[in-house]
Amino acid sequence: MGFGRITKLLLGIFSLTMIASCGDGDRKIEPPAEKKAPKPKIELVKTPVFNPDSAYAFVEQQVGFGPRVPNTLPHVACAKWLETELQRHGLATRIQEARVTAFNGDELKIYNIMASYRPDLKDRILLCAHWDTRPFADRDTKHKTKAIDGANDGASGVGVLLEIAHAIGSDTGNAPKIGFDIVFFDAEDYGKPLSSMIGESNDSWCLGSQYWSRNIPVPNYNPRYGILLDMVGAKDAIFPKEWASLQLAPEQTKKIWAIGRAMGHTNQFLNIAGNQITDDHIYLNTIAKIPTVDIIHYEMANSDFGSFHHTHADNMDVIDPEMLGIVGEVVMQVIYQE
Repeated sequence: MGFGRITKLLLGIFSLTMIASCGDGDRKIEPPAEKKAPKPKIELVKTPVFNPDSAYAFVEQQVGFGPRVPNTLPHVACAKWLETELQRHGLATRIQEARVTAFNGDELKIYNIMASYRPDLKDRILLCAHWDTRPFADRDTKHKTKAIDGANDGASGVGVLLEIAHAIGSDTGNAPKIGFDIVFFDAEDYGKPLSSMIGESNDSWCLGSQYWSRNIPVPNYNPRYGILLDMVGAKDAIFPKEWASLQLAPEQTKKIWAIGRAMGHTNQFLNIAGNQITDDHIYLNTIAKIPTVDIIHYEMANSDFGSFHHTHADNMDVIDPEMLGIVGEVVMQVIYQE
């Protein structure tokens, strides 16, 4: 996920001001204040146990491969491990291989990894995260040309979804009534570095989800909605309601936040509207036409994704098992509420 440049994106018949998760700049906007909603009345249901330590271990295993940058050996090794891990939890798994062109003209071999729970069920939801890492540390002061670990920006969302697959797959006596698909998108974080940002260049990011949205590997794929997890593992992470999610998937966004707050996570799932962020959900909404919600850590006061974002400090030291557990429990509750 990139940093802080404000751009314009035409969505349907209106323009939305966005903070490009993939750019630079000093300007910031304050989104319209959301009307105060009444306290939600949600009856929570029993779900399998989400193990935060297991999710942490999944994050750690990804980071252990080294930076997962397309066209590198750690990238290929991690892709194979992710495929095997999803299969181990009983999901039908497929790999979408493709070649895409990066902002600098390089051809990248990418792997979008898709796994399905109960593929026989027509009624489904989509759960997704990106699994690649930033090929350079353009917000760091040292070693700016070296790839980052991407523990939070990349591995955290994947770790949560792997533990969801593990928890649901292990608790055969409490199966959800709906099918779900997990997609790990590649090449999300290969956008232009800060030093070369020129004009409107957001489409240099999220290359894997752009390709997937134009080439969905499942015929007539039509899930109810999608949930994207990005940067969900840092200590004290906060999740305002991302602006494009509110506009393009309003009911789903409000429902997820209501569930999170009903579970007691009011300090994390903030009942305020955030800025619009360029992320994989933009292309799922606008190209694939799947209403998709982005759960993403964003600090409104600083217009930032954390001081460690796109630096070498994005390593296992920033990952908090408790935060992984909070996000995992909320997403699991959403699945079982369907």
